Amino acid sequence: MRILSPRLREEVFALLPEEVEVHYLDEPWPKAVDFFLPPFGQEEVVRRVLEQVEVKVVQTLSAGVDWILPLVPEGVVLCDGSGIHDVPVAEWVVMSLLALLKDLPAFLQAQGEGRWAPTVLADLEGKKVLLLGYGSIGKAVEERLRAFGVEVLPVARHARPGVYTPQDLPHLLPQADAVVVLLPLTPETRGLVGREFLSWMKPGTLLVNAGRGPVVDTEALLEALREGKVRAALDVTDPEPLPSDHPLWQSPGVLITPHVAGLSQGFHRRAARFLVEQVGRYLRGEPLRNVVLEGY
Repeated sequence: MRILSPRLREEVFALLPEEVEVHYLDEPWPKAVDFFLPPFGQEEVVRRVLEQVEVKVVQTLSAGVDWILPLVPEGVVLCDGSGIHDVPVAEWVVMSLLALLKDLPAFLQAQGEGRWAPTVLADLEGKKVLLLGYGSIGKAVEERLRAFGVEVLPVARHARPGVYTPQDLPHLLPQADAVVVLLPLTPETRGLVGREFLSWMKPGTLLVNAGRGPVVDTEALLEALREGKVRAALDVTDPEPLPSDHPLWQSPGVLITPHVAGLSQGFHRRAARFLVEQVGRYLRGEPLRNVVLEGY
């Protein structure tokens, strides 16, 4: 079995079976491979590989596949990295909610100015948090939030017991104290969090986006921030990277991080564990995990 991959830390491939050959993108490429691990966001490299190498499975190590989906030829199986990033993204979401509720950005500003500025702070306990997207990351967020005494309102594409659908948003959003966006980017989700969506939210709601930037209409968000309708924590933006002169940087009530929620010291360990299982399934002829269907 052959894998074509960018150079990753040795631990990612150390536990793979002996019959697995790993070829790197900076070496002459083999004519055919079983698995291709594409470098995230490098569309031109991915396009050339898929034009020149016969690939059976494209296995991303990212949870989102919107960036690569148009490049994968018909007949090639695409699998995403769902599960690899659950822990760090869930931790980032909890951090962001606490930072906004405890007014951390204002305290950091006061610290930089040498100003003693006490104020009454909000609690996370007792809040209602709507999870827009209820896959593996959403479940990891829910698990952590429940420990804080939070009521979670999960929203997914398909209804099931205890889980709402987007059709319920006009009823749910006025109840929510915070909305956490964990959606992939698809034609259906692009711009979903727009003016109408934001108008359904009660004043002071926290908006946390750890999904994809274009799920949120940036102009609509800017208006809501200027009006004090919402406060926001954004790990993803539209555009991205966010230009230095973009008005989001200076908007009131916003906390921005540069798409780092899934970047953690444990990534290579979790990626290695995932690949060992996925490769093992392939070698045994078992169904692969995380096969992308219907765009995600």
